[in-house]
Amino acid sequence: MEITETLNEHLHREFKIVVGAKVLDEKLIDRLAEMAPRVQLKGFRPGKVPVSYLKKTYGKSLMGEIVNNVINELSEQALKERELKPATPPQVDLVQPVEQVVDGKADLEFTMKVDLMPDFDVANLSDLKAERLKTEVENSDVDDALKRLADQQKTYTDKGEGASAEIGDSVTIDFEGKIDGVPFEGGKADNFDLTLGSGSFIPGFEDQIVGSKAGDKIVVSVTFPENYGSAKLAGQPAEFDVTVKAVKAASDVPIDDQLASSVGVGSLEELKDAVRKQLEGDFGRASGVHLKRRILDALAESHSFELPRGMVDAEFGAIWKQVEAEIEREGKTAEEEGKSDDDLKAEYRAIAERRVRLGLVLARIGEQNGLQVSQDELNRAVAAQARRYPGQEQKIYEYLANNQQALAEIRIPLFEDKVVDFVAELISVNDRAVSKEVLFMDPDSASEALATGGTKTEAKAEVADDEDDGKKKPKAKKKKKD
Repeated sequence: MEITETLNEHLHREFKIVVGAKVLDEKLIDRLAEMAPRVQLKGFRPGKVPVSYLKKTYGKSLMGEIVNNVINELSEQALKERELKPATPPQVDLVQPVEQVVDGKADLEFTMKVDLMPDFDVANLSDLKAERLKTEVENSDVDDALKRLADQQKTYTDKGEGASAEIGDSVTIDFEGKIDGVPFEGGKADNFDLTLGSGSFIPGFEDQIVGSKAGDKIVVSVTFPENYGSAKLAGQPAEFDVTVKAVKAASDVPIDDQLASSVGVGSLEELKDAVRKQLEGDFGRASGVHLKRRILDALAESHSFELPRGMVDAEFGAIWKQVEAEIEREGKTAEEEGKSDDDLKAEYRAIAERRVRLGLVLARIGEQNGLQVSQDELNRAVAAQARRYPGQEQKIYEYLANNQQALAEIRIPLFEDKVVDFVAELISVNDRAVSKEVLFMDPDSASEALATGGTKTEAKAEVADDEDDGKKKPKAKKKKKD
């Protein structure tokens, strides 16, 4: 057996490993001799089958198993002797066809390529700084939330024959949309209840319903937004044939003890307290998302070391697959977004490198400080995932609990959050008061708004997208960091 290192390049190693056919044959004979006492074949007494006969009968199948075992053993030996820590599973390639090796006509010769874990020191966490965005819950926020709750309890009554529809009214309509006179998929509905002024339809649609009466047949002309979810409809002018079947006025629900009772709370004061606590929780989670992002930024900026090429390639491949799917879904090309395919790839490879680096840093901090996800924490997270599927909770729970890949996908963000919380206790965290609009922007938009001194409310986004892992999802239109 011969193990030769053929390439030593930073975090990459390559080896050539040769095992003679005679050595493999000896291992086969040893294996056959070991199994001989247990073999029972017709024409032979139990345990008396000659090894030479067993070799003819089982040689090829056993040799395949032996070759696999030898490859695994010698690959592990090459790494262990040199005290190398692989970052990804080694890549093994046979030099000779496996059939010739199994038939004993060729030596076992294979190459092994492996990327190694980088050796780096964790930065002094007490030297790091991060900013926490905070917004206090005001009485006006509670009042707004109570009004939204009361609006949800509204009832609607028919305004009567000849009554015109106004903003705030609900209309029951039949409609069918057409582009160039041809109906399109998803553009038709009957007995649809639409609240005018809700903004739930294409811009301009609801405005053209205002003033109509029950029994009216009208044509509504609109243009789908450029960023509409369907690429086939985006930017297209359309006409909707609309029949107004009923016009109903809203009956306001007073914000009082009766409203509280209708939602299962004893009094208005108790409802106000409950709403305030819920808002404080929402504000706190939004603040936590921003803090996590800024902690990850601080960790990324304070660590610079070479990365395993295989890990970066795998991460980039996963990201780019999402980007391509999104580009296809939107029906656009990279060039239409003002960037070449190569430009986009370069941007997302930088994101992949950042993610890999952060993953290694977080893992090292967790290892050094004994941070682990307990079984109870994992079980609770699995149960929370299962509860997202009402009626199938038990089935989903059992699937997740018995699927190692699924468990790993749940465990990783839990571990990251635990490490980030640990880091947050050690670094210097400065609170910064911001508006509610900024607090509920995504971290990128919030940073841009704060840097320009504005709020950029048009860039608002739900923070919920980042609550799971504190990382930005890749978008084809714009480069975003983790």
